[in-house]
Amino acid sequence: VVYLVVFHLSFVMFVWSYWKTIFTSPASPSKEFCLSKADKEQYEKEERPESQQEILRRAAKDLPIYTTTASRAIRYCDRCQLIKPDRCHHCSACDICVLKMDHHCPWVNNCVGFSNYKFFLLFLMYSLLYCLFVAATVLQYFIKFWTNELPDTHAKFHVLFLFFVAAMFFISILSLFSYHCWLVGKNRSTIETFRAPTFRNGPDKNGFSLGCSKNLREVFGDEKKYWLLPIFTSLGDGCNFPTRLVIMDPEQLTVSSQNEPAKSSGSSQPFPTRPLSESQNRLLASDGQWVESGSEEENVKSGSLHHGISPGFC
Repeated sequence: VVYLVVFHLSFVMFVWSYWKTIFTSPASPSKEFCLSKADKEQYEKEERPESQQEILRRAAKDLPIYTTTASRAIRYCDRCQLIKPDRCHHCSACDICVLKMDHHCPWVNNCVGFSNYKFFLLFLMYSLLYCLFVAATVLQYFIKFWTNELPDTHAKFHVLFLFFVAAMFFISILSLFSYHCWLVGKNRSTIETFRAPTFRNGPDKNGFSLGCSKNLREVFGDEKKYWLLPIFTSLGDGCNFPTRLVIMDPEQLTVSSQNEPAKSSGSSQPFPTRPLSESQNRLLASDGQWVESGSEEENVKSGSLHHGISPGFC
C-alpha cells in the first residue's frame, strides 16, 4: 500500500509540474515599457544612434530600470519595440521578450522565465525523485539478473533496460537540478551566468543576490507550505527586482521623500514600481542590511544610474 501511494503521488506531482512548465505562457513586459506612438515614430525617423538613445532615455526616466548594456545604452528590443526591464531578454524561438528569461527549453517547448521558473525547478525535482524511485525498486531484480537468479524470460531484459534508463536519467537530471539550485541560491539566470548584468558601477554577477534565504523566497514565495506545489507563488511582478546595492539619484531621493510617502511592504504588489530603498522592500528590510549607514551616503552621492540598447536575445 505504501509503495503504491508513494508511486502515484510522485507520478502525479511529476505530471502536474511538467504540465505547468509546458502550458504556462512566458510573462512579457507590461505596456508601460512600450514606447508611445509619438516616441516610436520619432525613434524610427532618427538615423543617428545618439538621437535614438536620447528618445529612449526620456521614455525610460520613470521606469524601474537598473541595468544597461555593456556600452551603457538602454536595453531596447527593436523586434518587440519596447524598453527591456531588468533581466528581460528576447527569445528568438518564441519571438517575444520574456521577463527574467532563463533559457528556452526544447524538452518542454517553452521559455523558462519568471512565470514558470518555479514549475521548472519542481519538474526537475520530481523527475529526479521519480527516476530514483524506479531505479530503487528495480535494483533488487537487477541484482538477481547479474547473479542469474531471474527466470530465463524476456522480462529480465525489460528489467535491465528499465534500470539503465532510470539510472541514466537520474544522473543527467541530477546535474541539471544541482546547477539550477546553485543559480537560485545566487539569484542568477542561466543567461546572467554567462554574461553578468551591467549596473551603474559596471558588470556585477551578484547584483541581484540578496542572500541565499531571500533568493529562495524570491522564487518560491513566503509561504513554505506552497513551496513543493506547482502553483505560482514567486514574489514580484517580473519587471522590477530588488538589487544587492540600492543606488538612487540624489534628486529623485529628495523629490520622493518630499512628495511620496513610503509605501507599505505588505501591499498587494511586493515590489513597488518606483526605485527601492531598503525600508520599502520586505526582502531588503528583513534580517541583515546590505548597505551600512556610512556607505549608504556614498552611494547616494555617487549619482544616478546610466541607461542605455541591446539586440533581441541576450
